[in-house]
Amino acid sequence: MNMPSLDKARIRTSNKSRIIRDDYIVPDSVKDIGKGKKYYIATYGCQMNVHDSENIAAIMEDMGYHSTGVMEDADVIILNTCAIRENAHNKVIGKLGRIKHLKESKVDDIITIFCGCMAQEEGISHELKEKYGWVDIIMGTHNIHKLPIYMDNIIKTNKQDIEVFSIEGDVIECIPVKRDSKYKAWVNIMYGCDKFCTYCIVPYTRGKQRSRKHEDIIEEVEKLVKDGYKEVTLLGQNVNAYGKDLDDDYNMADLLRDVAETNIPRVRFVTSHPWDFTIDMIKVIAEYDNIMPYIHLPIQSGSSKILKKMNRRYTKEEYIKLFNTIKEYIPGVSISTDIIVGFPNETDEDFQETLDVVNLLKFDLAYTFIYSPREGTPASRMKDSISDDAKKERLQVLNKLINKYAYENNLKYKDKVVDVLIEGESDKNNKYMGYTDTMKLVNVSCSSDYVGKIVKVKIKDVKTWSMDGEIVDDRE
Repeated sequence: MNMPSLDKARIRTSNKSRIIRDDYIVPDSVKDIGKGKKYYIATYGCQMNVHDSENIAAIMEDMGYHSTGVMEDADVIILNTCAIRENAHNKVIGKLGRIKHLKESKVDDIITIFCGCMAQEEGISHELKEKYGWVDIIMGTHNIHKLPIYMDNIIKTNKQDIEVFSIEGDVIECIPVKRDSKYKAWVNIMYGCDKFCTYCIVPYTRGKQRSRKHEDIIEEVEKLVKDGYKEVTLLGQNVNAYGKDLDDDYNMADLLRDVAETNIPRVRFVTSHPWDFTIDMIKVIAEYDNIMPYIHLPIQSGSSKILKKMNRRYTKEEYIKLFNTIKEYIPGVSISTDIIVGFPNETDEDFQETLDVVNLLKFDLAYTFIYSPREGTPASRMKDSISDDAKKERLQVLNKLINKYAYENNLKYKDKVVDVLIEGESDKNNKYMGYTDTMKLVNVSCSSDYVGKIVKVKIKDVKTWSMDGEIVDDRE
């Protein structure tokens, strides 16, 4: 049994992370344990978690299990959790209640696995140990590839197994993947984070910043090209810092260029920290047509005072300068952002500065949140003078403004012809959905024959969060 420790998770040393290529093993004793059985995965949080679930799915299928989208039909239930915000935390706890009831009502025992960032939180793992003894396996973000070993242990001992490591972490290159899509793929380029924003738990749950070798990344992308994939999204907690921990001068601009030169039709990347966004990166994005003109660039606050308290390492003015530089070099680029309202002791004046920045920059889209204290982070120890009602009111005011500019930006697409990668059925009747190069959601009147293709679509109508269009040319 290994329990997490926030004190240990804070540690950063000069030790280089190892590249490990032979640590994924499926013991003979569990190779066929899933024959005729099903697994269910509930995923919460960011794209990294989504991709982790793709790895978990492949591991489960290496043990003979088959996927089900119905939790009640599953023999193994897996919760891949997120620790970023309280809302995700509450959803997971609610799900645990349903699973307990299900376990008690079924004749055949259900194996329950709790993993992801919540498991890395010291308080959560202790709570699971003390109050949720029926959860069979609790594991963190560093050891997904060890799941077959933990399955073997739980089957043999029938005792709760907690294996959560508060370590800086390594790069594990051996984990299989079962991709959710045949056309779009997530590709990890780095893990962890060393920024230590005062509100953020990720540096504690994901370990230190560590980059994959670019040769491994390019090899993975080249295979995806051969398999017919149309789009890759390069993933990391802070992709712009890619390569800083390695012993060469190879950086994110170099990686973007090399990935673009694999001739994959579409290249995206998330998430960017403004502090590490270089002019070289911007020039490479502008140079290659297959690097999509869409940037997600979290600002978090429009107040330099609040940004300093958040330890974001840039000022409002520096962010605005970067934003304008991106707009100058990349024609037609769309830029989205993240904004937190109600950070401890944010004044009316601080909030107004955020509104002023939104009015100035007119983001294509923004993901907005009320500040959520995370246990163990510096911000969670700050005294807060803002009432919950004030925070909710600020969020409503901000969202109204964000919606205004989202709609105005979408209006620019009316009657234009744009490239859309059709991904699958829309929740709109008899339509399919996909995204433009600028990450605009489009519902398209077409047949299933177009799924997986990049097609010309004329935009007929626009809404705040989506557009409607018709295919005018099916050539890729």
